Amino acid sequence: AMEGGPSARIREGDCAVLKRDEVFKAVSVLRRRKIIFEKQWFYLDNAIGHIYGTTFEVTSGGNLQPKQEVEETTTETKEAGTDNRNIVDDGKSQKLTHDDIKALKDKGIKGQEIVQQLIENSTTFRDKTEFAQDKYIKKKKKKYEAVITIVKPSTRILSTMYYAREPGKINHLRYDTLAQMLTLGNIHAGNKMIVMETCAGLVLGAVMERMGGYGSIIQMYPGGGPVRAATSCFGFPKPFFDNLHEFPLSKVQSLLSGTFTTETLPADPEENALVEEESNGLSEEKQTSLQETEEEPATEAPMEINPTEEQDMMDINAEDVEFKGNKEKENKENVREKQIKQWERRKKLKEAAALLREKNADGLIVASKFHPTPLLLSLLEFVAPSRPFVVYCQYKEPLLECYTKLRERGGVINLKLSETWLRNYQVLPDRSHPKLTMSGGGGYLLSGITVILEKGKSDSSSSEALKMEEPSSKRCKLQDLPC
Repeated sequence: AMEGGPSARIREGDCAVLKRDEVFKAVSVLRRRKIIFEKQWFYLDNAIGHIYGTTFEVTSGGNLQPKQEVEETTTETKEAGTDNRNIVDDGKSQKLTHDDIKALKDKGIKGQEIVQQLIENSTTFRDKTEFAQDKYIKKKKKKYEAVITIVKPSTRILSTMYYAREPGKINHLRYDTLAQMLTLGNIHAGNKMIVMETCAGLVLGAVMERMGGYGSIIQMYPGGGPVRAATSCFGFPKPFFDNLHEFPLSKVQSLLSGTFTTETLPADPEENALVEEESNGLSEEKQTSLQETEEEPATEAPMEINPTEEQDMMDINAEDVEFKGNKEKENKENVREKQIKQWERRKKLKEAAALLREKNADGLIVASKFHPTPLLLSLLEFVAPSRPFVVYCQYKEPLLECYTKLRERGGVINLKLSETWLRNYQVLPDRSHPKLTMSGGGGYLLSGITVILEKGKSDSSSSEALKMEEPSSKRCKLQDLPC
């Protein structure tokens, strides 16, 4: 069971993804921490040490127990009807009442047995077709069997999760479109990539995963600091971040015009970045847990001060005096700490600027909520010739404008504007068909390859191009004519 190395085991502090049917949720594996997922609450303590991909059952007290595989008994011929036309859904076919089921649950009877009881007590079950019976069992299992699989995070899983849970956070970037971006951008180990994204760090994580810790990435960010909420869900090892640099968009123009300095940093990110991250997904967990706790009845009445609290108030006043003396010491240390942080940020910024100045990036990936044209026109300056670039946009119109502008400017070839089409299929014996729900749109991609842009040629190039397009016989005559 130890193939796949030590990394294949669930460890404390890991980032893991919970899976139930087609629903995913990213969590940190911590002991004695209550987790609510799909209306189930449980603790992950027992999962530690097991292999990723294990399926667990939630037992009483919220403990996880690895699920024993039960062989489906298919030997006995099931009684089944020929079609469902005589079945009337009047809600009277199930003899077990809600209270009966609750009583079974309270006795600690397993989900599987409850499902069995439901089948036995259903008056219409025998008349349903085999397919309808399977569907019924599947539906009831989902409701009464609390089963959860813990899987290792990957680009595929996280992008599926984000697209299903909070598509707005990732600009409705569908997972197949993300896969296209990684392919069109020719992302591989040893690359020097420029990534500009406002997808909570999902695109950045996908690029990092593909590069496997080799090569370097410069993340361009708007505002006070880069947002990497999704990136942290991947659980990359520390060395992956050694060659990850960041550079503020607000400094790009000054870097290109040569007036760049590190004196004015983008609004001190300490305060700023925290606010950014809070709103952009670090607090997702908190938000969801808040919503879920709201559903449970509040246990204690808030706003009542107990006598012990009043006592605490008194103590706090007494501590205040000591506190002032310590405060001054702290202030000095804080200033020093701030200076060190400031210095480190300047150093990092200088390094990123130096990397960009080389203007030899191996590729550019853009997936943001901003208009792509100005971004692309300035960022392409940092990309070496004959390298790919990919721009994602939720809508087609901005990319059309971008396409036209790039055509006018020159310096790019093989420009393509594409949209991928995705359709899910149910694959089951005798009943494979496309799923009824199909995703509306996964966004659009503009991709191309950079070439050397001869400065000053862009105006005359259009007349040159016209000359080239004329048939050869005509061209010869034009050149032979005396001027």
